[in-house]
Amino acid sequence: MTASPSTSAVVVGASGGIGGALIRALAESAAHAPIFALSRSGSSVPQGVRTLPIDLSDEATVAAAAARVGEAGPVGLVIVATGLLHGAGILPEKTVRALDPTAMATVFSVNTIGPALVAKHFVPLLARRGRCVFAALSARVGSIGDNRLGGWYAYRASKSALNQILRTLAIEVARNRPEAIVVGLHPGTVASGLSRPFRPDPTADGVFSPEESAAHLLRVLNGLSADDTGGVFAWDGSPIPA
Repeated sequence: MTASPSTSAVVVGASGGIGGALIRALAESAAHAPIFALSRSGSSVPQGVRTLPIDLSDEATVAAAAARVGEAGPVGLVIVATGLLHGAGILPEKTVRALDPTAMATVFSVNTIGPALVAKHFVPLLARRGRCVFAALSARVGSIGDNRLGGWYAYRASKSALNQILRTLAIEVARNRPEAIVVGLHPGTVASGLSRPFRPDPTADGVFSPEESAAHLLRVLNGLSADDTGGVFAWDGSPIPA
């Protein structure tokens, strides 16, 4: 990343596969200091990385984490690396008959409302001058124009809603932070807990390791400018249609 080392970096969801890899990559790059690893369950981090608890379903913890991060000065990078595709009682729906309101609400809470709450409390911490980035992991299946297969109602819709939130946020942020970049990122298929039931072979073609994914995502972010704000970009830097 090209932001000043005087700004901090924050990864929300640092205990996940991609989140943990992002923390390690950022620690190696020394592009930001300090680096904050935020997660609900805690995680093992490189020396010098600061850990803080956060639960995206509890806004008070989001606010508390932001307050702690803010004590370290302006933030140059925030990446929300959380996401939910499946879990206890939650599976991607193959047909509309499988829709369950409780499962849908949980998926939206994690994939849409959670990142919005992070934006609410962390965007005010972004540096007002110079380049700064707020990014959240989205998904290609969140693209309405690119939907050719159907299915996965809750996950698709939650990511579509996230993309709209990011677009709206980008417009607002640009008013007082003209060099800021707000984007969604599609990491591709990554060998992680989220994709394991659907791509069980982590060595299959087109499946990235968390470390490969983190490198791709940071490279994409490093190549973006304020003109790209509000967009969603794939792991290779290509734009994804709304």
